Formats: sequence, structure tokens, C-alpha cells
Amino acid sequence: MSHSSPHLDRLAMTVLQPGFDGTAPPDWLRRALADGLGGAVLFARNLTDRAQTAELVAGLRRENPAVVVAVDEEGGAVTRLEARTGSSWPGNRALGVADDTGRTERVAREIGLLLAAADITLDYAPVVDVNANPANPVIGIRSFGPDPDLVSRQGVAWIAGLQSTGVAACAKHFPGHGDTVTDSHHALPTVHASPELLRERDLPPFHAAVRAGVQAVMCGHLLVPSLDPDSPATLSRPILTGLLREEMGFDGLLVTDAIEMGAVAALHPPGEIAVRALAAGVDAICVGTSSPGGESVYALRDAIVTAVLEGRLPEERLAQAAARVLALAAWHAEHPARKAEPSRDTEEGAELGMETARAAMRVVVAADHPASPSGHERGGRPAGHAPRVPAPSSPAISRPPLVVDIAPRLNLAIDPGVPTGLIGALTELLPGTAGQTVTAETARLPDISDDGRPLVLVVHDAGRHTWVRDLLAQAVRLRPDAIVVETGMPGEPTGAIYLATHGISRVSARAVALWLVGGQ
Repeated sequence: MSHSSPHLDRLAMTVLQPGFDGTAPPDWLRRALADGLGGAVLFARNLTDRAQTAELVAGLRRENPAVVVAVDEEGGAVTRLEARTGSSWPGNRALGVADDTGRTERVAREIGLLLAAADITLDYAPVVDVNANPANPVIGIRSFGPDPDLVSRQGVAWIAGLQSTGVAACAKHFPGHGDTVTDSHHALPTVHASPELLRERDLPPFHAAVRAGVQAVMCGHLLVPSLDPDSPATLSRPILTGLLREEMGFDGLLVTDAIEMGAVAALHPPGEIAVRALAAGVDAICVGTSSPGGESVYALRDAIVTAVLEGRLPEERLAQAAARVLALAAWHAEHPARKAEPSRDTEEGAELGMETARAAMRVVVAADHPASPSGHERGGRPAGHAPRVPAPSSPAISRPPLVVDIAPRLNLAIDPGVPTGLIGALTELLPGTAGQTVTAETARLPDISDDGRPLVLVVHDAGRHTWVRDLLAQAVRLRPDAIVVETGMPGEPTGAIYLATHGISRVSARAVALWLVGGQ
């Protein structure tokens, strides 16, 4: 449609945060930035290494110095800057198991320094959802844990560490994605909780984050009928304006989760979702994928402008949203830490990652296993609550093992290439290690008969996947000497040795490998 309001066009462009393809800014994106596009979100597909990442961001800033450059860098399984190698940092659940707020703050600061070195404005982290439902398919190890107090103190420490580097943190997914059994990438989850339960379980970490000065909050694509029976949180004025703004006093940037996710994409066309989200109180619209020539971004702009001209979206609301985007950009630009520290690959940083991974590792050894410290009986406790176990007096593995990774497809928040890493970590220490990956498509074990090689079975969230549980049980029946490594939420310990890492990261894999060969 033709309308001539350069002012409205620019306001509408300011509130968009699209993703794009390629490792350099495409022409359409450069043009959109010149037209006032206020944000861009980076994914692993855009990033090859640190130098290229910094150059890409600089290229975006050449067109619009105030652009809010955002990325999902949670550490652990959800990493964009380290998607090829696996993260240097265990994720939230590992931090929550160790529960050392000083260490959490230092880890988040290291993540901040990595992002600050590339001049990234906003990290869509931390997840402050309380993982109340063990069957949750999308949060799980991305949550600090099942207890609101734990999640609150860990979230506050993480926000402080990240924001000390001039990178804005973003508490997500408001009002809480923890008690769901649906992955919002695919369909709309419903949180069946009373307002009382939400206030005592899901909301405290968001309250704590707001009090701690978190610069941004991301709302989740969640239907919470006790707060709003009609609209998911993303489109709900009672939840976003009534609860988050007015009652909880949050005045920072409120951003949507990606609007092409199945949870909301099925409800309305993208332009309508953007308009309704803005009307509900959102300031920035995140859209992970854009059409090759950027037409989809301009279509969103036009839908927003049309809604203002038709009186469905007050111009003051749009202007307020755009002002909050610019305020976040200004906070980043003025932050004293931004230019203070050069990027560093210090020993200290690398050691912190390993130390954190080790602190989160829990080991349960069968009582009759030689590695068992003098009759440490395997109690009825789940591995997540097992005491920390020192390295076995003799290595659990002294010859190159066969590692079988029984790998469910990881959820869509995680880049498909992120390695769980144990095969590589053991190969480094024991050359000749053999690796096999079993997926849901085949769901058959390779030959694991006892040929003298130790057997290591790697699983992720075995408790949530019947086929993984069945294969694991079958494997342990055939090989009672098997070592089982769970990288997700721990279940009932099984095998001769059961290790829970509480997360997927390069350092978690290395910590397990070192423990198994008797390193530490």
C-alpha cells in the first residue's frame, strides 16, 4: 500500500529485530538499517569465527550505529558463537547444581567479554524459567533448576556478570516456560497453574531480575489461562502491560520470542502478530528468519504503519516501543566496561569453564565396581543429588573405549551442529576410541559384545525418550560393565558407573573424559 509517512516508517522499522542469511550483511539488510531498522539477531549460520563476528557487527553498525545486535548465547547447549566447537561454559543447570553465585557471575562475565569483543548489544539470556516439570521438552537443562529461590539467586548473579561488560541481559521466557510439556517452537504450550502458584513459583525469578536491573525481558509464546484465557503472553496486554510493566515495574526493553515459532505462527499472519504484540506492550519484534530479499521485514513494517493509520495501534505506543529500543542501544554505547577490556582467551577463563563443569558433575558408582570409593553404596538417591565423587583410585577406563551416543534430536533452540563432544574428548585422551551415534531413525544398538573394549553410553534426557530408555536398558543388560553418561536431566542411575554432567558443552565432555581416565 502507498502511504507517505517517513516518520511512522522509521518508528516501525526501529522495533524490528530480524535474522538473516549469510556471514556478511546482505544488501537488503544494509538498506533496511539505513531506513532505521533498530535490531538484528545473529544465529550460528551467520558466524564463523571471532574476527568474522566482529567484522559482521561492525558492518551492521556502519549502516546504523544504534542497531541493537542480539544473539542467543546461554552457554551450554544454546550457543551461537561456539556452535561449531561446543560451549566453553556449562549451561544453567550445571551452574544451578554447583550453586556458587560468585562462580556464576564470573562465567556470565566471561560470556559477556566474548560478546563485548564483537560489540554485540544484547544477549537473549539468561533463562530464568523454573523447570517445574521434569517432562519439559524445551527448557530442562537450560533452567538453573526446579526451585524459585535457586533460580532467582543464580539469575541475578548471571545478569550482574553479563551486564558488567556492557552487554544487556534478557530474562526469559516471561511469565515462565518451566511447567510445560509442549515445545513452543512447534505448538502453543499451556501453563495450567493458578495465579497463586505462578506468584510463588514462576514469577519470583522475574521479580528478582527486574530488581537487579535487567535491561531486557523476553516474553514466551505461552497460554496462561489464569492470567489471560484468550491470548498467549506474547499478545496479552494483561500479562505484559498489567503484570510486567504496571505491577512488577519493569521499564526496560520487552522483546518477543521469534514470531515464526509454531506456537503463534498458527494464530495470525506475521504482520498481525507484530501489531498485536506491540499493542500488548512489546517493544521489539524478534523474527528469526527473513525472506532472501528482506521483503518480509518491509511487510512487517507496512503492517505496523497501517495499524497506526487505521487506529488499531496508538502511535504513542509505537513511539514508546521505539524509544525503549534506542534507550537500550544508548545504554550499551555509554557503558564504561565496553571498551575497557580487550577480548581475552586467558588460562583463567578456560580454567573457570572446566572448574564449573567439574563442580556440576555427579557420579554414582555401583558398589561392586573397583572404582567405588570403599563401599560407597549406590543409594536410592537420583544422580543429581549424589555427593561429588573424587577421581577413582584406578582409572575407570585405561584402554580406548567404544562410545555409543544414543542421541535424540535436540530441540530447535539448539543449533543442529552443536556436538555433545564425548567421542572427541575421549579420542583426544585415548587415541583409537571408536564412536557410534544411534538416532531415533535407526534406534538400534551397534555390536557392543564384550571384545575387551570398555563401553561408554551417552544419553540426553533419557527419562523423556522411551526409545532411549529402552536401548539403554538393553545395552546395560548386555554389558553390565557399561559406563553411562547422562548429559541432560538425570534419571535412575544405571550401569557400572553413572555420570551426570547436567549439560552439554565442550568442557562438560572434557571433565567426564578426564575423570574416566583418572585425570581428575
